[in-house]
Amino acid sequence: MKVAVGRSDPSSSSARRRCDGRLRGLDMTAGIVWPDGKRFAFTVFDDTDHATVDQVSSVYSFLSDCGMRTTKSVWPLRGEAAPRIGGSTCEDKEYLRWLLDLEGQGFEIALHNVAPSTSLREDVIRGLDRFKELFGHDPACFANHAGCDENIYWGADRFSGLNRTLYRSYLRLRKRRIAVTGRGHVEGDPHFWGDLCKARIKYVRNFVFRGINTLEKCRFMPYIDPQRPLVNYWFASSDGRDVDAFNDCISEGAQDLLEEQGGLCIMYTHFALGFKEDGQVKPRFRELMNRLSRKNGWFAPVHQVLDHMLSAKGVHILTPKERTRLERQWMADRVLHQYHWWWCVN
Repeated sequence: MKVAVGRSDPSSSSARRRCDGRLRGLDMTAGIVWPDGKRFAFTVFDDTDHATVDQVSSVYSFLSDCGMRTTKSVWPLRGEAAPRIGGSTCEDKEYLRWLLDLEGQGFEIALHNVAPSTSLREDVIRGLDRFKELFGHDPACFANHAGCDENIYWGADRFSGLNRTLYRSYLRLRKRRIAVTGRGHVEGDPHFWGDLCKARIKYVRNFVFRGINTLEKCRFMPYIDPQRPLVNYWFASSDGRDVDAFNDCISEGAQDLLEEQGGLCIMYTHFALGFKEDGQVKPRFRELMNRLSRKNGWFAPVHQVLDHMLSAKGVHILTPKERTRLERQWMADRVLHQYHWWWCVN
């Protein structure tokens, strides 16, 4: 991969910063050349919480106008119980028509559990089959939905050894009243579906970090974790959970840094949380995304970006040292910035 310093005077401080950024990007993206001469990659995984056609369709129309194609997650089923956090499901005919049109435009449809409330194994099977029936394929990407007991490698099970103990202690200190659970990987449990995850889903999101360059925090993704064998490949994301966090993450300076580093942003967000006001996409979000779209970036759905990285870098098996560092980096990120307990599980 070439490092293009440009025509700036290399003795100037700004040129040195640009050069240093590109060198850092070379290290973080070793073995990766973005398609078609693009300088960086940017995509979004939109958790479907609170989403309705009215809430999010204008956001996706705007993304399409910007030339971006991202990933929208769904719930195939309505679910049996009242959800802790809900929104429209694929059982809503108007919403489903909109989703199918969105996929036809090149957006990816992914899974955020099969329903907004807890599902037993037989419900997961029905939901996965329904997803395939509706969209013609199994979901390539998946993210756990807060509050569902069938979540896979969730809560304390995201961590290993001492880090698991530290995480449980952190929850006690936060006086968490709602348990962070997940039994989808526990064979014999009524909520077990780990074998289905292994057979039918390629990528699963795990840790979410502050900062626009996701590769800076997890340079080896997508990766295999031998301690969590029921997931094929894991990926990380950057934190843009609502419109304010999203805008902070893609500030002008952050965009320029991402470009200089030749990096990758896989943004985690909820497009139903504050991106629209008075029927329009919020001005600051529009301004920042328009600016980003004019850069020489690759704006493809999550699974396409991960497939490209896997092809470029090959399979990476997480080492114990890398696992420990990744887990502690996530915990430090959350504790130092004192996020509200609800967000600490995402």
